[in-house]
Amino acid sequence: MALKLSSLRLSKKITRWIHQSAYFSTLPCAKSNQIIPEPNQDPAHLSEFEGKIQFLKNKLHPDSLIGVLDSTNDLNSSLKLFKWASLQKRFYHTADTYFRIISKLGMAGMVKEVEAFSNEMVKERCPGSEEALWALIDLFVRNCRLDEALRVLVTLNSGGYQPSISVFNVLLDALVEEKKDFRSVLFVYKEMVKAGIVPTVDTLNYLLEALLEADRIGTVMDQYRRMRKKGCHPNSRTFEILIGGLIAKKQVDESVVVLNEMFELGCELEFSLYTRLIPLFCRMNILEEGMRLFKMMRASNVVPDLLTYVALIQCLCKNLHMNDAVNLVDEMTDNDLMLPDHVFVDIVDGFCTLGKLDEAKSFLEDRPVLETHSCNALLGGYCDALNFLGAKGLFDKMVERNVASSQSWNLLIRCLSENGRTDIASQFLCRMIVSSFAPDSATYSALIIGKCNISEPVAALELFNLVQSRCWILDFVSYAKLVECLCQREKIQEAADVFCYMSSNRCTLQSSSFDMLIKGLCVTGNVDRAIRLLSSVSYCGTSCSTATYNAVMVSLSQLEKADELLVMLSKMIVQGCPLDAEAYCVLIRSKSASREMEDCALFLNRMVGDGLLPDSETLTNLLSVLAEHGQLHIILATIYNFVSKDEILNPAMFNKLINGLWNEGYKTEARHLLDVMLEKGWVPDATTHQLLIRSVVRGGTKCELASNEKFDMQDNISSILVEGLEI
Repeated sequence: MALKLSSLRLSKKITRWIHQSAYFSTLPCAKSNQIIPEPNQDPAHLSEFEGKIQFLKNKLHPDSLIGVLDSTNDLNSSLKLFKWASLQKRFYHTADTYFRIISKLGMAGMVKEVEAFSNEMVKERCPGSEEALWALIDLFVRNCRLDEALRVLVTLNSGGYQPSISVFNVLLDALVEEKKDFRSVLFVYKEMVKAGIVPTVDTLNYLLEALLEADRIGTVMDQYRRMRKKGCHPNSRTFEILIGGLIAKKQVDESVVVLNEMFELGCELEFSLYTRLIPLFCRMNILEEGMRLFKMMRASNVVPDLLTYVALIQCLCKNLHMNDAVNLVDEMTDNDLMLPDHVFVDIVDGFCTLGKLDEAKSFLEDRPVLETHSCNALLGGYCDALNFLGAKGLFDKMVERNVASSQSWNLLIRCLSENGRTDIASQFLCRMIVSSFAPDSATYSALIIGKCNISEPVAALELFNLVQSRCWILDFVSYAKLVECLCQREKIQEAADVFCYMSSNRCTLQSSSFDMLIKGLCVTGNVDRAIRLLSSVSYCGTSCSTATYNAVMVSLSQLEKADELLVMLSKMIVQGCPLDAEAYCVLIRSKSASREMEDCALFLNRMVGDGLLPDSETLTNLLSVLAEHGQLHIILATIYNFVSKDEILNPAMFNKLINGLWNEGYKTEARHLLDVMLEKGWVPDATTHQLLIRSVVRGGTKCELASNEKFDMQDNISSILVEGLEI
């Protein structure tokens, strides 16, 4: 928005100069902080400057000064001329002369000087100062000199003048459009309030837009609710800004609430609201609200534009409302609007998703659609439905009409290859070459899938070698298929070679296929190469699962490479790969073998802390090693955790724990485990029984046990032994 200069009482000179300077509006917005050019010391320039001074001495008048300033391009010279004139007796600057020098300063980005000269003009009370300040604001706004315009506004306000609301709206509009800092918008609004000017709905709309840009959603809604209290009623632009901004800020539910309020209010809606909000709702897949606006648009006799139609049709297709989508296509045709090719593809895809291939075919046949992408979409639908007859029929028509592309050939060859019809796929490959379509990487990817599906890894590998010789790459699916096929046929090294080539081209291999490759290398004794491949996954984006690392760790453990095992553990932790039960068991077995008791306990405690449990073999081995070295007590807390869970500790483990803890001096803990064992109805073995009997006897002579406790223990053990013998 720009100030309507015709409504302002400007002097003819100011108005004429504004029109002469209109060419500035076509220039890009320059930065405000420009440096004043150094004075031109060229002798010719100095001579010209002296000539202008001499001219003004003979004929000093505001009009003559303005003429000289207009002919002076150098800013410093203009300032010198202006200040020289100020010092001359019986000469007084006018609003026109001030306007001329301030505008020059503003266009040069001299913000402080603009403010200083503006204040000087107001102080001098030059006739027409108010109009000159209005015109300066308009000029600066049109030339993107918003900082300069703000300084002039402050002068206008502080000078006791009464700016109109249009001045503030012009500035707010420019600030919002340029996405200036919210503080600048707030500054203008406060200046307006300071001047006692009542805002209009346009003013509040600019404020809402600035608040949304500043992510102040709560304040936006508060200002919207208070609009009526300020004597303003929301209009179409209000709702366009508010609803569009809320959707952009992911406040979809709130936007629907405001939309319903708009419908209830019944205000007249503008074309721009429809064309902005309908695509936004469709992009968020809120079809109901988009259609609601569209119906209102048609009811208002507003003709939708192409983008509105396209957004609605695509949203209808996404939600599989195909009949409604086709009806809109027909409506577009009636309005002489041409549907873009990619939207035809969306419609065909929608029909194919519903399995309505005949409807998709009829849709294309009923319209003069000879576009390759649409036909390929239908061809893909036939292939996905395994309708080979329909696919072949459509393909032959495409060839006949000369709309078949390399993608068309590849779609058909891929479909045949994936479904075991490699012989027919080979026939189409020959036809493809004869028809002057060169096979590409997609063609070879399809053929490789076919060979893998019929378990011909050698043929698949030969095709891959051709791909490699042409520096092509396979697609994601065929890449995984080839690696898996080679691994299943025990061609592990060849599979690793395929991975190396593809990963060097930053191609990602799916995790399950990579697991199979790494396990294959480890099983065949190539753990070193497996480790090298693991190190390269970050380059190609292939993700490693815990199972992948486990395969390597098992091999390293079997080879007794404890140090490399810990390196692998470090890599897992760095990659954020969680340890599972198998990984912990491998680590525990490795540390048990090297008799590193504290590390064994550490891994076991961490394992249980992660909610995992060791297998019976690992736990039995660990208990034996710890008991052998008298270190069972270091896992007491974990043992109690095991005791609280059923089906973890068996009688043999209980016996080992009781004996070991007793021998380590932890007799109270051993007795507790014995009680638990007896409660489970398990019989202690002979060693445990003998140990406890000896303890009871010694306790009677040395430990001064209470007689009732001694007899209770003997009775307990005896009764359990009797039950065991009876069994």
